[in-house]
Amino acid sequence: MHDPDGPVDALLLVAFGGPESPDEVEPFLARVTAGRSIPPERLAEVAARYHSVGGVSPLNGRMRALVGAVEARLAKRSLDLPVFWGNRNAAPLLADAVAAMRDAGVRRALAWLSSPYASYSTCRQYRENLDVARTAVGPGAPRIDVLRRHHDHPLLVETAADRLAEALDRLPADRRDRAHLLFSAHSIPADLSATCDYVAQLHDVARLVADRVDPDGRHDWELVWQSRSGPPQVPWLEPDVGDRIEALAEADVDAVVVSPIGFPVENFEIAWDLDVEAAQRAAEVGVAFQRAGAVDDDPRFADMVVDLVAERLKGREGGDRRASAGTLGVWPDDCPAGCCPAPGIPEPGRLGR
Repeated sequence: MHDPDGPVDALLLVAFGGPESPDEVEPFLARVTAGRSIPPERLAEVAARYHSVGGVSPLNGRMRALVGAVEARLAKRSLDLPVFWGNRNAAPLLADAVAAMRDAGVRRALAWLSSPYASYSTCRQYRENLDVARTAVGPGAPRIDVLRRHHDHPLLVETAADRLAEALDRLPADRRDRAHLLFSAHSIPADLSATCDYVAQLHDVARLVADRVDPDGRHDWELVWQSRSGPPQVPWLEPDVGDRIEALAEADVDAVVVSPIGFPVENFEIAWDLDVEAAQRAAEVGVAFQRAGAVDDDPRFADMVVDLVAERLKGREGGDRRASAGTLGVWPDDCPAGCCPAPGIPEPGRLGR
């Protein structure tokens, strides 16, 4: 008999997804923008970006490697849980992953979401996607409990700090000590940000990373945004990373390092918006530019995922012992009712993963 309240017997890694070949680009973008009014010329522009690099996003490859790393660390800690992986917008799709779990006899799984931050599109929407996938699979679909938000997990902070320090070291020696640090995340509509802890969590982790890299406070730092989409009359979080680099150049800043703190897993938005567009704008105004690497391929990242699994398996007692380095408190296992509500207006799709 199917027991949805039985012991946890699998882990599901959940991500946004990305194309892995030219013929997957248009179907991927169609899924991302389904039900939203995206101008055809905007879709064509984004598709052209993907095709310029062979139609491949780094995300799926990095997730595939993460599955292996998490499997190895679960085994090392004697946690007998098979690992599945499903995406919102590209194969393997969530419904297929849930069906695979059902066919493997999984009755109750934990799900790790690839963004640790609380907002509609980075948390609640994924929960809704999981509900839709379970409904599509039908009878026998396993119960799926989502692991808590974890923006300030010490292993995430340590890894991001090390990647930022490495990027600082790649700057020209004569500019390194006066470099300005920019922590970049996906912009969202301002109205949407007012209903969640997204900005507060990003500011918290940026501060933690900056303090670890630069305990003496020699480098100025700030939070910036990227990947804005949607109609221009709708306010989104600012400043844009490229605009901010140009403004810093006008203030005689001649070196910046960008940490993609909002994107733990390497993806096309990092590769295009930062490595191509932001880097080009920096070069045009004479600013030395380096981008810190994403953190998902560091062994500590997989350790963090397994830590989150282990703490959930131990139950709710001793919540104060859960790993947390910031000032906002440990996020609960179950999101509060009404947190991160859906936007009042259709949110433009994320087009570049």
